[in-house]
Amino acid sequence: MNNEFHTVRGYQLMQQNSRLLTSAMEDYLEMVCRNTEEDGYVRMRELAQKLNVRASSATKMMQKLGELGFIKYRRYGVIELTEAGKQLGEYLLQRHRVIEQFLSMLGITENLLLETELIEHHISPNTLKRLEMLTRFFSSNPELLRRLKIYISRHMTAGPE
Repeated sequence: MNNEFHTVRGYQLMQQNSRLLTSAMEDYLEMVCRNTEEDGYVRMRELAQKLNVRASSATKMMQKLGELGFIKYRRYGVIELTEAGKQLGEYLLQRHRVIEQFLSMLGITENLLLETELIEHHISPNTLKRLEMLTRFFSSNPELLRRLKIYISRHMTAGPE
């Protein structure tokens, strides 16, 4: 009997044990990074609005991320990334962009953000790196990308095989 298989929840728990942050924490840190690129900080109210959460929920999460050393939360709702927070946040943002670009190359337009968000928390760094290599390959070989899109178009309209 093969003991390698688990339920989805089993795989999630295995992955969670090796990760420092929950998916929600990653989402917050990614959004802080996304919004601090220009000014170097983001305000609590703005963060809560962008994530569609209550300010009190955002405050609690910022406190947790602060305790872990990823952000500096100052009075009047100003949030700044620490060096560790910036490094991890940039990785999370890059992860999001790679997956979004890959899905776009496949012609995914409907629910692109939803699909990206669902995938990004469950992809390993090794798989992400290979996905990034694949998207770079297709970006630097536009003729192959065009042929892939034609192939997808033909097979998506043909129905299930």
